[in-house]
Amino acid sequence: MKVREVGRIPIRLPADDDHPYRTGAWRPNAVEYDADDLDVLEGAIPDDLDGVYLRNTENPVLPSIGRYHPFDGDGMLHAIRFAGGRASYRNRFIRTAGLAAELEAEAPQWAGIIEPPAKSLRAGWGARTRLKDASSTDVVVHAGRALSSFYQCGDVYQSDPETLAQLGPATWAHTPWGVSAHTKVDETTGELMWFAYSTEAPYLKFGVLDRDGHPVHEAAIPLPGPRLPHDLAFTERFVIVNDLPLHWEPDEIARGVYRPRFHRDRPSRFGIVPRRGGAADVRWFEAQPTYVLHWINAYEQGDEVILDGFFQADPTAKPDPADGVWGPLKRMVDLAAMGARPHRWRFDLRTGQTREESLGDLICEFGMIDGRRGGRPYRHAIAMTATPGWFLFDGMVRLDVDGGAPVRWRWPDGVYGSEAPIAPGRATALAADRGSDDGYVVTFVSDVPGDRSECQIFRVADLASGPIARVALPARICHGVHGCWAPASALRSMP
Repeated sequence: MKVREVGRIPIRLPADDDHPYRTGAWRPNAVEYDADDLDVLEGAIPDDLDGVYLRNTENPVLPSIGRYHPFDGDGMLHAIRFAGGRASYRNRFIRTAGLAAELEAEAPQWAGIIEPPAKSLRAGWGARTRLKDASSTDVVVHAGRALSSFYQCGDVYQSDPETLAQLGPATWAHTPWGVSAHTKVDETTGELMWFAYSTEAPYLKFGVLDRDGHPVHEAAIPLPGPRLPHDLAFTERFVIVNDLPLHWEPDEIARGVYRPRFHRDRPSRFGIVPRRGGAADVRWFEAQPTYVLHWINAYEQGDEVILDGFFQADPTAKPDPADGVWGPLKRMVDLAAMGARPHRWRFDLRTGQTREESLGDLICEFGMIDGRRGGRPYRHAIAMTATPGWFLFDGMVRLDVDGGAPVRWRWPDGVYGSEAPIAPGRATALAADRGSDDGYVVTFVSDVPGDRSECQIFRVADLASGPIARVALPARICHGVHGCWAPASALRSMP
């Protein structure tokens, strides 16, 4: 392995820090590396794996004002490029305006997301305002650029997907509302779909970019009040927005309090709108009350629109007093307490009726598919399982939405993975039969007891047998969540 240190930002956290999301698996990284000819610890990198796996990371440089939540951390991208059976690695801080301001002040300037915005020392960004836009939630590749974003809305920061060279905020997203994380790329058409939400009416917007990154559509979708949508879904013809009954309360917002409340007496609502449609074109469907962090996929089948995601049985379960001071924080990101399970909604465009069904009893979330099947019929997804109580991915599961049994993989204790996309081999043609099992699963793994990290590659068809290749990284990287796979064909330069 050839390793070169190319940058460093000293981490300025308390010397006696014991915060569970700044220590252990979440210990932040200070050093930016270029590493080439990575060592293969076991197996062999497939020759037909050609592209980039990117992952975003909440990687704090400074503590937030007040209580720290893992989503407060500064964004850092990790990228591993595969080609010809070899691999190279890069990691870079996302040079946001918020990070620059805190480095200049040498102190935190914004309150964390679980504190009132009034505690922030500066104006800021976000749906609730006065928040640091850390660009630390999500990353996709579109029009030859890696686009990172933040889940409570802000700028979209651009990077070269291979070198991670910083290319600044995208002008199309630099608006008063900004853009939420979980922009969606349709790999078939090349379009990107985005959404944004706010505490100001009409509360929700969505838009579309063409394959070259140019805005081609934007529309406002009025809602009854401020909401907290976290993700977007799409089919070949439609975008699916949501109005779920867990959200901030208007009377509390007026007092500067942003505390989500779950309304069990209100239905979930799903809006199906044509990609070039607007408020007048939305068809609303009602379903059981729940909250959904992430959708898996959506597609059209005859007169139905089918949407798959992770239904939460109890979005606001109370913390266990036995967990002590960390109990409330632990509860906020505990998939087990939420009861997150794969679920299907069927919306009948003829009758306006909704049918629902469970896709399994296994608690899991963060489902990823072969990107070529986005918005179209598919069969398999890779979802993450988590250590009960803590936001750490202890394993993966291959879900078969056609009814096959789930297939699981679990890492040893103290070893944690990252959101794991399905990466098709370079020579694999797009299957007409809803995809096949000939792809790979790629994920970053951090071994806390061994103080090291690696990238592991699995076969989708044989997930339970373990990795077919383990590739060393130059240092242990902070635990992270969202990632994406970009094939080599997606890495072209934007005009």
